[in-house]
Amino acid sequence: MATDFSLARHELIEHLRREVRDERVLTAMARVPREMFVPTSYWGAAYEDRPLPIGHGQTISQPLIVAMMTEALELEGDENVLEVGTGSGYQAAILAELARWVVTVERHRDLADKAAETLRKLGYTNVEVHLAEARLGWPLKAPYDAIVVSAGAPSVPKDLLDQLAIGGRLVIPVGSRYEQNLLKVVKKEHGTTTQDLGPCRWVPLIGESAWSNDGS
Repeated sequence: MATDFSLARHELIEHLRREVRDERVLTAMARVPREMFVPTSYWGAAYEDRPLPIGHGQTISQPLIVAMMTEALELEGDENVLEVGTGSGYQAAILAELARWVVTVERHRDLADKAAETLRKLGYTNVEVHLAEARLGWPLKAPYDAIVVSAGAPSVPKDLLDQLAIGGRLVIPVGSRYEQNLLKVVKKEHGTTTQDLGPCRWVPLIGESAWSNDGS
């Protein structure tokens, strides 16, 4: 099914430009074909500024939120980045446009496999996709210069802070299972600083030092 998404993609980027100032982030998002990360039945909505279902109760995130989270990471091109919650692989593709290396973890094997396949088809060779373990993140490739979490946590997980380099940025939704605030946490030599980027709504982050899968 051949469809030209160039106009819709351009209109989305112009819409995002009202809120996002980092042109590198906008350029990266303009290069990533969002339609490749959603089911073909949703291609008509691929460039609307809203989340879309991808299976397993998960969604591909709203483009504005993706752009805001990516901008907050302050990437310059030589970073080692961790994403927690691969989902469709869309955020990982944008990170791959902006960083040296991306490690992304996903707890649903089907989504992880599909994301890895899509990223490979699109030619991204600086992304590795892993099936998430009980402990959050992927300590084997730590420390990370930046970590982005695509699910809501009850608090800032110590496991992820431990994997963050000094001076590194962690962007994570924190709050209840149903509503959160997006936080930017910067790791210092002694402690952290935290900036509240505003309200958001994500699926729960499942794992040690986060939510359990049984609802607690």
